[in-house]
Amino acid sequence: MDHFEHSGLRFGVLDAGPADGETVVLLHGFPQQPSSYDHIARRLNDAGLRTLAPTQRGYSPSASPRRRRDYRATELTNDVVALLDAAGVERAHIVGHDWGGAQTWGMGALHPDRTASVTSLSTPHPAAMTDAFRGSNQALKSSYMIFFQLPLLPEVLIRRILAKALRSSGLPEQQVRTYVYAMADPGAMTGALNWYRGIPFSMREPVGRIRVPTTFVWGRQDPAINRFAAERTGAYVDGPYEFVDLDAGHWLPETEPDAVAAAVLKRVLSSPPLS
Repeated sequence: MDHFEHSGLRFGVLDAGPADGETVVLLHGFPQQPSSYDHIARRLNDAGLRTLAPTQRGYSPSASPRRRRDYRATELTNDVVALLDAAGVERAHIVGHDWGGAQTWGMGALHPDRTASVTSLSTPHPAAMTDAFRGSNQALKSSYMIFFQLPLLPEVLIRRILAKALRSSGLPEQQVRTYVYAMADPGAMTGALNWYRGIPFSMREPVGRIRVPTTFVWGRQDPAINRFAAERTGAYVDGPYEFVDLDAGHWLPETEPDAVAAAVLKRVLSSPPLS
């Protein structure tokens, strides 16, 4: 498959690997593209797994609603369910980085019947983040999210500084060029920022505990997520759980593909086989 539809939106999909293999969904974050998982997908495909990497809501003209409420957590999670329906997949292993990681938690809590396992990259469980806001300096690290709530101004500023900011945060040059080019499209930056602008609506729909097999991969040099939030995540997982602590920054799919692929494979192979 090369696309699917949900709520009148059309999403592109990179579908690779054996069609009869267990399915792994790869969800990108801000301001990434499905290509962020290229190396990881090849490793998983070589292991006999099918991978589905969609272009997320807000990242293409055919799937960019304007209302902030259309980017609340339940809508974003329902996009993943619609992808599985279109692919004819009953249950899949869900992997996500950054905002894609938030979707993995939503799938594990809201749709455990469709979720074989969860692997979140960089993004702690939402409740762990809330705890970190109260008990550490995480609120200061996340203060940029408040600025992103403003209309128009963030789009203007981020377009000017995006390339420099991505380079200084450790993203390889090839991905810097790819992501900056994609964000230059009309409306692309607004669509991407709307994930942050949907936060007030998502707060009304808290994500619950996770009972499916779960792995959380965190880079200890990530400037946006502190250790309190990372280590607290396990308190909200009731199923089998592993915390992978890497000497890395934020861009784990791009800079640590071998470690990420290994963590995903370990989680998939240690989870109950899909019927």
